[in-house]
Amino acid sequence: MSNTDETTAPAPTFAELGLADAVLDAVTSAGYETPSAIQAATIPVLLDGRDVVGLAQTGTGKTAAFALPILSNLDPKDVSSPQALVLAPTRELALQVCEAFERYASKMPGIRVLPVYGGQGYGPQLTALRRGVHVVVGTPGRIMDHLDKGTLDLSKLRFLVLDEADEMLNMGFAEDVETILADTPDSKQVALFSATMPPQIRRLSKKYLNNPEEIQIKSATKTNVNITQRYLMVSYPQKVDALTRILEVENFEAMIVFTRTKGETETLAEKLRARGFNAAAINGDVTQNVRERLVAQLKDGGLDILVATDVAARGLDVERISHVVNYDLPTDLEAYVHRIGRTGRAGRTGDAISFVTPRERYLLKAIEKHTKATPAEMRMPSADEVNATRLSRFDDQITEALNDTAKVEFFRDVVKHYVDEFNVPEVDVAAALAVVLQGDVPLLLEDRPEPVRRERTERTDRDRDRGDRGDRPGRGERGPRESSRSRGNGQPMAVYRISVGKRHRVEPRQIVGAIANEGGLRRGDFGNITIRPDFSLVELPADLAAETYRALEATRISGKLIELRPDEGGGSTGPKGGRGSSEHQDVDGGWSDQARKKPRRKD
Repeated sequence: MSNTDETTAPAPTFAELGLADAVLDAVTSAGYETPSAIQAATIPVLLDGRDVVGLAQTGTGKTAAFALPILSNLDPKDVSSPQALVLAPTRELALQVCEAFERYASKMPGIRVLPVYGGQGYGPQLTALRRGVHVVVGTPGRIMDHLDKGTLDLSKLRFLVLDEADEMLNMGFAEDVETILADTPDSKQVALFSATMPPQIRRLSKKYLNNPEEIQIKSATKTNVNITQRYLMVSYPQKVDALTRILEVENFEAMIVFTRTKGETETLAEKLRARGFNAAAINGDVTQNVRERLVAQLKDGGLDILVATDVAARGLDVERISHVVNYDLPTDLEAYVHRIGRTGRAGRTGDAISFVTPRERYLLKAIEKHTKATPAEMRMPSADEVNATRLSRFDDQITEALNDTAKVEFFRDVVKHYVDEFNVPEVDVAAALAVVLQGDVPLLLEDRPEPVRRERTERTDRDRDRGDRGDRPGRGERGPRESSRSRGNGQPMAVYRISVGKRHRVEPRQIVGAIANEGGLRRGDFGNITIRPDFSLVELPADLAAETYRALEATRISGKLIELRPDEGGGSTGPKGGRGSSEHQDVDGGWSDQARKKPRRKD
C-alpha cells in the first residue's frame, strides 16, 4: 500500500502522468496545472491497467483521478455498448461526475456520457442508450432497473468505478453493487474509492478486484486561524432571504459570495442589487478588462459584494474582503479552503459563512475532517435583529445629515414654513419627510412566520396524473403523525407511510437506500421502519423540505411508486406494530429482537 501526505508529496505536472494528448489539452484549457496527491498517485496506476483502491476524503480530486485515465483509454469509435460505468451513491454526485467527464472530454469530439439516476424519466435515458454512449454514470438502484429491463448492456464493459463506496454501502446498496460487479466482465478494470475502509469494503476489494494497488492519501489541510468559520442550515428557497438578512446584520467591509455556476452569479447579483446592495458578478465569461475594473472597484470601495465562481476568484487578493459566503457549498474540499482564504489576508481577521442544505450535511462533515476545524452553527438573523440594524443605520444617516449645516439650515426654513402655514407639529413633518424619503420600500422587516413545509397547498401535474389524490380530505390540512422519538441531535421525527410492503418483497435496507438517494437524506435521518403486508411505516424528520417531499413522492422501490404520505394514526412504527407487521428496524440501533427472530428472505 502506498501512503501519500498531501502536504509533502512531490508535485509532478499533468504532462508527466502519461495522459492522452486530447485529455491533457482539456485539462490544460481548464486551468489545472498540478495534480492533487490522489491524482498523482492513482492516474499512472490506472493508465497501466491495474485495479486500484483509493482511500481519500471527499473533495481531494478523486473524480479526475479516475476520469482522466478512463478517457485516455477509451475507444471513441465504439458506442455499441458502454465502455465505462461509474457507480455513485446519490444523483447529485452522479451529475457532478458526469459534468466532470464532459469537461475533461471537451477536446474529444463525439464522446458521449450519460447520467442515469432515479427521479428522472426513463425515456431520455433509453433514447441515449439506444443511440450509444461511452460512459454511464449512475446510482446503483437505477442501474439495476436498467439491467433487469435489459435496456443496459454491460457485456463489453472495460472500466468500472465505485465512487464513495462506503457511502453506497451505508445507504443499503451493498447487494446491488455486488450484483453489478458479478454481472460484468471479469476482464474489466476496477477502481474503488472510499473515505474509509470498513470490513465490507475490504471484503469487496478482495472478492472482485484483481491484486489492486491500495493508495491512501493522508490529508493535513488546515485553514487560516484568523478566519472564523460558521454555517447556516437552510433550504434552497431560503438562501436569498438568508443572505439578505446576513448582509444587513453582519458588519462587513467587502464580501465575496461564491456560487456553483456562472448563471447563478448573474442571477444572484441582480437580486442583491434589487434589494439595494452594491453587488456585481464575476465568472469565466467576464472579460479581462471587466474583471480588472471590478477588482479595482472592490479595492477602492466602489463595490461591496462580488458574486463569483471558483475559477473567476482564483488569485483574487483584496485586503478589504472581510467576509466570504459559500452560497453554494463546494463539493471540492480544496475549493473550500481556497474560497475562505480570500479573507483574513495580511494578518487581518476574516469571516466565512457557508449555507448548508439538508442534503449537504455530509459535505459539512467532510469539510470538518479535511480542514481540521469545526465551523460553528449560526441561526438566520431574526426580523427584530434586522430591524434594529436598520433603525441604527437610520439614526446614523440622520446624525450624518445634521453635520451638513448648510443643507440643514435650508431645510429648517422649509419645514418652518410648512409648520407655520399648516399648523402641524415639527415632529410630524419630520416623520412625513422620512416617509417621502423611504418611498415604497418599508423601513422595517415584517416577521412572517415560516411556512409549514410539509403542507401541500398546490396541486402539481403529478397530482392530476394520479387522479387528484393530492386533494384527499385532510391530506393538506394534517401533517404527519408525530413520533414519540427524536434523533440524537434532538431533531423531531414523524411517521410517514409508503405504498410498498411485505408482498412487494422489500427490506429496510432497500427503503433506506431509495429514500436517502432520492430525498438527499442521511442515515441519521431515519428512525424506526416497520414493514406491513401492503405498506410500510418510516420515521423521518418532521420538517421535510417541500422539494424533498416532492422527490420522495416520485420515488420507486422494486419498480413500484412508494407514494410517500403522512401517516395519520393508522399504525405504529414500534416493534409491536399490530397484527400483520413484518420486519422492524431502527436504523441507528440495528435489527430489533422481533426482526432477529424472523429469518430474512434470501432473494
